[in-house]
Amino acid sequence: MPEDEPQESGITRKKFIIAAGLGALAVPAAVSAAAAPASARTKQGPLTPTPMCDDGDDPTPPQMEGPYFKPGSPERASLVRPGMPGTPLTVTGYVYSLSCRPVARALLDFWQADYYGRYDNYGYTLRGHQYTDASGRFTLSTIVPGLYPGRTRHIHVKVQAPYQPILTTQLYFPGEPRNRTDMLFDPALLMDVQGGPSGRAATFDFVLRVP
Repeated sequence: MPEDEPQESGITRKKFIIAAGLGALAVPAAVSAAAAPASARTKQGPLTPTPMCDDGDDPTPPQMEGPYFKPGSPERASLVRPGMPGTPLTVTGYVYSLSCRPVARALLDFWQADYYGRYDNYGYTLRGHQYTDASGRFTLSTIVPGLYPGRTRHIHVKVQAPYQPILTTQLYFPGEPRNRTDMLFDPALLMDVQGGPSGRAATFDFVLRVP
């Protein structure tokens, strides 16, 4: 059985969520927001958060595929099966191009170890692929992977924009003691992980080497 090591958050997500300027009241620059009618200020309400990406962001670094990749995974956004042991984990994020544009219909193929640190090499347990939506967003429902000798906790993924080269890489968890000893660990691939009453929530945005 794998070690049950504590998780820590506190790693800042590489792509911050900011409030968009869309939907703001059209008030002349010479007029302050406080001068707008109270009724208009009331109707405006909170702005909807939107993802931000900066032109020139470094592309997501690749990593080795490892020995446990298996082609032909089923298309599904949830890898969890009823009764599966492990801490629930939801990973969300966006896929961007180098020009900071969201990549729609990008392929993401995930695979990982189970709670006990084992890979299913006969079937497709904890394996699956999905596609980003029109805004480049993806959501994965899975569990926190277990540990096995020589590695820290990680999730494998292949990401591909339509008709473009494939990025093969791995995602990591902050605060893992084995991050210091895993030869493959790359802090640029750390997810932002938060705890909650029903599991953990993680975020990570990919930047692909496409225009």
